[in-house]
Amino acid sequence: MSIQSPTVELTKELISRQSVTPEDAGCQELMISKLEALGFTIERLVFEDTTNLWARRGTQAPLFCFAGHTDVVPTGPAEQWTFPPFEPTLSQGYLYGRGAADMKGSIAAFMTALERFIDHHPDHSGSIALLITSDEEGPFINGTTRVIDHLEARNEKIDWCIVGEPSSTNLVGDIIKNGRRGSLSGKLKVTGIQGHVAYPHLVRNPIHEVAPALATLASTEWDKGNEFFPPTSFQISNIHSGTGATNVVPGDIVVDFNFRFSTEVTADQLKERVTKILDQHTTEWNIDWILSGNPFITAEGSLVNAVQASILDITGRETELSTSGGTSDGRFIAPTGAQVVELGPVNATIHKVNECVKASDLDLLSDIYENVLARLLPKTV
Repeated sequence: MSIQSPTVELTKELISRQSVTPEDAGCQELMISKLEALGFTIERLVFEDTTNLWARRGTQAPLFCFAGHTDVVPTGPAEQWTFPPFEPTLSQGYLYGRGAADMKGSIAAFMTALERFIDHHPDHSGSIALLITSDEEGPFINGTTRVIDHLEARNEKIDWCIVGEPSSTNLVGDIIKNGRRGSLSGKLKVTGIQGHVAYPHLVRNPIHEVAPALATLASTEWDKGNEFFPPTSFQISNIHSGTGATNVVPGDIVVDFNFRFSTEVTADQLKERVTKILDQHTTEWNIDWILSGNPFITAEGSLVNAVQASILDITGRETELSTSGGTSDGRFIAPTGAQVVELGPVNATIHKVNECVKASDLDLLSDIYENVLARLLPKTV
């Protein structure tokens, strides 16, 4: 496989567009020019500061969808990069640039897989779509979730979806995500009574009040997990309190925390249990909750089977199913009833300085995507 393949060349074109979230920087227009030539009907869906694309070829069920994002995270200090982050560079078989792995390489592989598949199967069964957003790395308010709402309003249903997130650990296809844990964050504020440390009878120390509550929260077993998910985890990420003076009891404390939770518990159940613990230890408190997404699982079915078979066919390797890692836009698609799997390149350098992907891996990924399409949407008879 040549490192000058169409997939690598298209990845380079995409990387060169500085699409730091929520900017798309022309990536979707580049895709549209190619998709129109393949017979796709194009919908440009702009919500607030976010550019989204829904492209569909065919009108019949079942509907297969590639989902992904053109936005990337900021580069960090550009001087720390070996090569300029938006000047895609091939070096020793690797393609460097922001978005190479997350996830412009996957988008390029979507496109080249579609070009070959449609060339070989112009009268394929069912329909093919792409759902692309520029708001996955940002607040995710005006991206995939808004497109799904748009589709649901007209009862347009996705049956199978591959999200191109970088799921692989060491080799392309060694791991695919067939689900994700839910994410529930809370900003807890405990209010006390500020005063001089020498007069404890005149103060109520919020740090002292919340400390045993936090210890209980950190040691609680929320569930045991199941065959698809590890046990729900609770983590504290930030604690803010104090005036800076050593002789002043602070008036409040703010604690940021997060649950990554399994399908064994709901967000409402977690909230209820947290409330009981806080009420046992603290006098005056409040939490602002943010539910980023509920857990989802595609335990089995035609999509998982097709993806595993395609990886084995193209690479010769068996695939591990996993629900590890953070959230993805799959959390907005799965609740509609779609089977959802995440399959993309190796994730070792995502969001890092010198993000890169093995160039030949992009060709493998494109071949796997094409193989999946051929298994799920064979030629109509």
